Amino acid sequence: MGMGIQQCEDAEMGGKNGMEDLRQPLVEEEKIVVSDGLEYEIDGSSSEDGLDDGSGGSIWMVLLSTFVAVCGSFEFGSCVGYSAPTQSAIREDLDLSLAEYSMFGSILTIGAMLGAATSGLITDTFGRKGAMRMSASFCITGWLAVYFSMGALLLDMGRFFTGYGIGIFSYVVPVFIAEIAPKSIRGGLTTLNQLMIVSGSSVAFLLGTVVTWRTLALTGLVPCIILLIGLVFIPESPRWLAKVGHEKEFEVALRRLRGKDADVSKEATEIQINIETLQSLPKAKMSDLFQSKYIRSLTIGVGLMVFQQFGGINGIGFYVSETFVSAGLSSSKIGTIAYACIQVPITIVGAVLMDKSGRRPLLMVSASGTFLGCFLTGTSFFLKSNAMLLDWAPVLAVGGVLIYVASFSIGMGAVPWVIMSEIFPLNVKGVAGSLVVLVNWLGAWAVSYTFNFLMSWSPTGTFSIYAGFSAMTILFVAKIVPETKGKTLEEIQACINS
Repeated sequence: MGMGIQQCEDAEMGGKNGMEDLRQPLVEEEKIVVSDGLEYEIDGSSSEDGLDDGSGGSIWMVLLSTFVAVCGSFEFGSCVGYSAPTQSAIREDLDLSLAEYSMFGSILTIGAMLGAATSGLITDTFGRKGAMRMSASFCITGWLAVYFSMGALLLDMGRFFTGYGIGIFSYVVPVFIAEIAPKSIRGGLTTLNQLMIVSGSSVAFLLGTVVTWRTLALTGLVPCIILLIGLVFIPESPRWLAKVGHEKEFEVALRRLRGKDADVSKEATEIQINIETLQSLPKAKMSDLFQSKYIRSLTIGVGLMVFQQFGGINGIGFYVSETFVSAGLSSSKIGTIAYACIQVPITIVGAVLMDKSGRRPLLMVSASGTFLGCFLTGTSFFLKSNAMLLDWAPVLAVGGVLIYVASFSIGMGAVPWVIMSEIFPLNVKGVAGSLVVLVNWLGAWAVSYTFNFLMSWSPTGTFSIYAGFSAMTILFVAKIVPETKGKTLEEIQACINS
């Protein structure tokens, strides 16, 4: 569940290795370059890139490269959205138990955890394009395994492979975009990443209502094939080429991205200086995070991820069709289509509001909405189990889930990632990001695995637990999370340590 500015920060470094590269989990994920202070850090310089300034710059290659890369984001969304509309058909066709299907739904997050953990090493070793090729290959293998599966083993292996692929995508796509885009349009292009994840998920939801689960698996191949063909026509990241010492290729790639008539000498020099500076910073260790000067930042980062995941997003999102049916809706299709259609526009609204309203109000409004959604859905199951107002139970369930996903999309989905990228000092950002994202992935796995078991125990109880976490989120944000809108990173640090 998710990517973002933290990755943009790491872009100049050319990625990190091992666990330092855990990157964002499912469903939620990239975020936006949020303030001048932060953009300064990401870019490493306060100058504008030579674009639209009379220097003969051109952005068509940047846009083409971004389009090719975000096919990986769309694939990410397709993998996440696959299990929701296919649950009943797969269980019926392959005679799977509830435990077997829960493993199928949640093993994606285990694969993604491993993919994200190794993504930095892969991205550094094989380059950004090489990492995307490898990721697409894993996803293609996984989808074919799902398509040909006759039992739980091949099904789970396929799901694990697609998970590993999207784990790499979750890191390399935003890093690649951050490394090729001129500063003046970087924020907008980074937002496209999150938008394509949500779009991929929504398209999988919608297609799943009209095609069989095997056909839906084949549709997952399409973004990968487009990406593999597109990679032939776009340049490698200039920053990676500079980092590994390929001077000639570095200048050629930068010129292709900025236009043949653009003056790239200034930007080329800045990139070289940035890489040298960032490589000279001391390496932080995980144990350093528990020093008193970092403990509040760590509490904020880890706390927001715990509340984001244990509010239930990945349980509700993975198994939304079955939730509607068990609430008494005659067909899950109407609810699933509405769920899919609501995510994209609300995510766009959230992106626009983030720098206007601030982070704290958006988080508190979002958490209030998820509380209301869980409360309504839990109430609908209570009415159904007690045979009260049976005509209203399905309406409340669909309304509750839609309010939940709209509220989540506007704030709790993206804002925790943005805040995470802002609250840690530069010297511990990589290692802190690793820990925070590991917590997020573990939460995503725990919730997606336990959701079906909790629902068979007590649907009302399940949504009451999620509502409780939403209520605690409001208190946590009100008491502990600072407002970071419009502040430089230094001002944010001063605020946290005061």
